Amino acid sequence: MKKYIIIVSVVVLLFLAGDFCWFRLGWYIDFNPQKPVEAFAQTEDENILLTQNGKKETFYIKGVDIGSSTPGKWSTEYAIYKETYLRWFEQIQDMGANTIRIYTVYGEAFYDALYEYNKDNEHPLWLLQGVRIDDYTLNNRVSGTDDSFLGQFIKNSTIAVDVIHGRRKITLSKKGVLASGNYTKDVSEWVLGYIIGDNWDPTTVAYTNEMYGHMDEWTSYEGEYMSAKANSKPFEVVLAKIGDEVLKYESRKYKTQRLIAFSNHPITDPFIYNQEIRKYFTKVSEIDVDQIVCTKKVISGQFASYHAYPYFPDFLRYMDDWSPLGLNKDEYTDGNTYRAYLTALTNHHTMPVVISEFGTSTARTMSYRERDDGRNSGLLTEQEQGEVLKRSYEDIVASGANGACVFSWNDEWCKRTWNTMHAVNTKRSAFWSDFQTGEQFFGLMALDPREKESVCYVDGDVSEWKEEDKIISGDTELSVKYDEKFIYFLVKKEDINIDEDVLYIPFDITPKSGSSYCENMNLKFERAVDFLMVIDGKDNSRVLVQERYDALRSTYSTILYRHNTYQKERMPDQSSPKFVEINLLLEKIKFEDRFIGENFIMEMQGQGNEEILENWGKPITFETGRLTYGNANPNSENFNSIADFIACGEYIEIRLPWQLLNFADPSRMTIHDDYYNGNYGVDYISIDEMYVGIAETESDDRIPLYAKELKGWGNDVTYHERLKSSYYVMQSIWREKDES
Repeated sequence: MKKYIIIVSVVVLLFLAGDFCWFRLGWYIDFNPQKPVEAFAQTEDENILLTQNGKKETFYIKGVDIGSSTPGKWSTEYAIYKETYLRWFEQIQDMGANTIRIYTVYGEAFYDALYEYNKDNEHPLWLLQGVRIDDYTLNNRVSGTDDSFLGQFIKNSTIAVDVIHGRRKITLSKKGVLASGNYTKDVSEWVLGYIIGDNWDPTTVAYTNEMYGHMDEWTSYEGEYMSAKANSKPFEVVLAKIGDEVLKYESRKYKTQRLIAFSNHPITDPFIYNQEIRKYFTKVSEIDVDQIVCTKKVISGQFASYHAYPYFPDFLRYMDDWSPLGLNKDEYTDGNTYRAYLTALTNHHTMPVVISEFGTSTARTMSYRERDDGRNSGLLTEQEQGEVLKRSYEDIVASGANGACVFSWNDEWCKRTWNTMHAVNTKRSAFWSDFQTGEQFFGLMALDPREKESVCYVDGDVSEWKEEDKIISGDTELSVKYDEKFIYFLVKKEDINIDEDVLYIPFDITPKSGSSYCENMNLKFERAVDFLMVIDGKDNSRVLVQERYDALRSTYSTILYRHNTYQKERMPDQSSPKFVEINLLLEKIKFEDRFIGENFIMEMQGQGNEEILENWGKPITFETGRLTYGNANPNSENFNSIADFIACGEYIEIRLPWQLLNFADPSRMTIHDDYYNGNYGVDYISIDEMYVGIAETESDDRIPLYAKELKGWGNDVTYHERLKSSYYVMQSIWREKDES
């Protein structure tokens, strides 16, 4: 009996050891080294070719980037269900897309869904598999040659190869750069290729090049499958080594190859710009993938992958001379710098170029501005988003690129944006939808609060309002309700006229500060008020904030006012009666005056751009507290997705995003603490009620305020999917082209 137990134990241990080595370490034995390597996707000159059913055809990528999160989940949780992916795949293909792109190894549900969707599909969805390294390693200033960077990147890449072939088991990494699961579905026959990396940190690239540029071993590389030419930059050698290992691993283990690309973006593009551009945009490094070449053992090929948006960074707008990009500025008289830049990329490279990210946001704020063509990031309706995508895609096609991927498929609540990060608790952003944060709303699919429809639509139809929502009765009534995205208000007043009457709605949010008097409007309040909403016609309505509770001032006073607001003499009084506009930063700095060339000044003046010159050297803000009139119901023919208020008969409906009222995390009803009482910046306190009032005209009487109980929802979020207008715009482009 003892002998039997020993034998069984040894067998089990051998099985577990073999399983560990085979599925977790990726060990393999090449039993047939003479078997030829195959590839169904190849490059030829500047084209991508696919071989299907023995027929080789040119393939143009029409893709969509898919994120890895849904509301209430972080992107590193990879918590999207198989059924969700299957539904998305059908909608994506119905839009006319032929490709999806992901950024790293997603959860096994993704690959299971892709297998099930494609296995009997005559026209499958192709996949571009991304490979990433964790943000800490990418941005912590180690050299790209360091094993924590290069070694980990190679490991992540080979794991991705095993995953698509259905031969890997992964335990969730501590840094969340890879998902976990038992990957048993072989989806490799539908994987076009790999995109290595994301947006490279320019200082990491520059540091690598500076530290190792004098060493011969890091200025060229001769690999078995991929090499770096002589006089390459060290970071290009790093990429060549990663690519070599990926191609070698898949060729030997699976006898197949796929296309390979190294992600890039304008901040690390291959062009050498003038000193002004390099300083303003921190353009301190270059990556030229044409320095990386495939050997004769590669039968698939390489393409150049770029993230390129029309609004950032718009280098060409600030350049008199475009010759560093191989362009003659005089030939581009239409001012379309995006098309010009894309053309420069395709002209430069000897391989196919794919714009693997392009898009824009439907948030009610801007994070970047495109001056001439209105292709901003944010402050666009969903229809306008579609028009921006349409024009951008037309530019991509005209430039000679070999395809493009829209960023992105779905809105992601967990995202953050540079000009609102100071105002929110980023550790809780997954649990509410912040309409002020641009990065959350790039999707072709909206993920709106509540399971089937939002708690309220600002459309003039008041049927969703109940008696229990009312907090003020009388001649003028006020009701309040909220969900994970907005706090809603309903004003009822007989014979109200939106074009003639003025309404004042004060808010007491924080017990720490506020004023019982607003000198701007000569209004008095029964409580210390922090915000004042002024409904003054369709084009002049806004929310104002008491200057002490101005979040922008608390964080950016040195940039905006050239002084430190935390100096004693600069601090606003706790009960200051001054109420100011609510602004967001759009551009922190501009070129110094001494960098402006005479030709540029003459050009700006000739184009009527005196405003640009007048504001040169100053930070740029925009008023995010200004309210937009319109119908915010997505089922309406007049749908305006960024509308804040509407009037209908005796009613006015209003919705405000939580962040506009200094909520850092409404899921827990957390607001900004007083910035100046020992905090020196944004800190948080929790509240369980707010006070709201309403008045019609200036009066000597103090406006009473009434309590509205506030209760957060914690981590228990609900949402529903909704295709945006932009989805149907892209559908009309892609499907019309297919049919023609």
